[in-house]
Amino acid sequence: MTSEKTTRELVYETNRDVKWICRTLQRMEAQDEEFEARIRALEGWRAEKAGEERRLSTVSAGAGGVVGGVVAVLVKVLGGG
Repeated sequence: MTSEKTTRELVYETNRDVKWICRTLQRMEAQDEEFEARIRALEGWRAEKAGEERRLSTVSAGAGGVVGGVVAVLVKVLGGG
């Protein structure tokens, strides 16, 4: 006795397989969207950090200019210039 499947059984198995593939693809798509969201968040964080570094650099340059000015004035006054 051979175990040939009926058309109905084959259709049922095919439908079951297609549904499994669709669910798997949906899960993969959701994971891709989550990954993309994490990448966007990381890019935003990096841009924020770069902005903070630029602000810190500007403040440091300004403070260096003020300190340099004060030192120049002190040298001039104390040096009898």
